[in-house]
Amino acid sequence: MTLLPWLLTLLQAALFAAAAPLLVGWIKKVKARLQNRRGPPLLQVYRELWKLLGKEAVMAHTASPVFRAAPYVVFSATWLVAAVIPLVASHLPSAAMADVIVLVGLLALARFVLALAGMDIGTTFGGMGSSREMLVSGLAEPALLMVVFTLTMSAHTTNLASVMDYIAGAGLLLRPSFLFALGALVLVAVAETGRIPIDNPAAHLELTMIHEAMVLEYSGINLGLMEWAAQIKLMIYGTLIANVFFPWGIASELTPVALLIGVMAITIKLALLAIALAVTETVLAKMRLFRAPLFLNVAFLLALLGLLSHVILEVGA
Repeated sequence: MTLLPWLLTLLQAALFAAAAPLLVGWIKKVKARLQNRRGPPLLQVYRELWKLLGKEAVMAHTASPVFRAAPYVVFSATWLVAAVIPLVASHLPSAAMADVIVLVGLLALARFVLALAGMDIGTTFGGMGSSREMLVSGLAEPALLMVVFTLTMSAHTTNLASVMDYIAGAGLLLRPSFLFALGALVLVAVAETGRIPIDNPAAHLELTMIHEAMVLEYSGINLGLMEWAAQIKLMIYGTLIANVFFPWGIASELTPVALLIGVMAITIKLALLAIALAVTETVLAKMRLFRAPLFLNVAFLLALLGLLSHVILEVGA
């Protein structure tokens, strides 16, 4: 019985990585339907990823060890974050390591290495994409940390599983601080994952691309790991929104019925979030890069309002 929690931890981490491409495929399918197109098959993302992982990587002669190691560092750091975030069950051994500030630091590490790799070859596109990525992340991280502080001050802990248990135990109580934090996290998630209106993952125009510019020199298995890490990162933010602010359904006991309910709950929540993202990307256009700071300033303002409302309405009371 003592091995069961660890086995479930490994299964949850594998499920996270395996389901991330499916989430991207579902978003593409919904967007195609909204645009009156048939769209690619739902499993097309897996075929493309398998094709890339089976190809040999071609390296530039000027590539340094940083460029060669970056895909493995980025993928490992991103998957490590995914492995400790409660996806189906909250009381697993990995939940003890789910410190929110550490998870933000691991995502920052992956972003830093990715930006270094983009500049390593010395191409114009790589340097341009890295500078844009640092502009976005420099404005998104303060807003994300402000959201973290709002949640952790309410739950009196920085452990993500404990925060989920606290919010789940509070019931449907309406809290302005949580509403502001949710709005800020949604805006940060859009910016950090390179979705419209900040970036367009389907476009490869040199004047608009951010993430694609940094991985333009990669090919084969290295490109596959980079794309897989980006898909896992999208699912990380989707899971944070779904399980932190809507923690209902997540398994608190390691029983077959509770785990099945947990799988069904996270599937439904992520599917609904993907539909909302697809609708948003269909009705909105990509904004100019110079308007991205204004977008992220709104996210920081919402997070700050959430923190202040918590201090005034809850701590002050």
